[in-house]
Amino acid sequence: MGRLSPSFVEWLMGLPVGHVTDVPGLSRSAQLRALGNGVVPHQALHALRVLLTARQPGTFAIGA
Repeated sequence: MGRLSPSFVEWLMGLPVGHVTDVPGLSRSAQLRALGNGVVPHQALHALRVLLTARQPGTFAIGA
């Protein structure tokens, strides 16, 4: 059975190469923990856009 690669997770999250995997002294499990607890930048950007393009209090413009 294969093992999850921190480099793959880093890429999947849209992070720059080495953002987590090139930090000196981090074990594989520490890298995966950091990546698992991190924010996916593309999702955060979308959430902020939705919030900032709200038309009225309590309503949101989805897909903006």
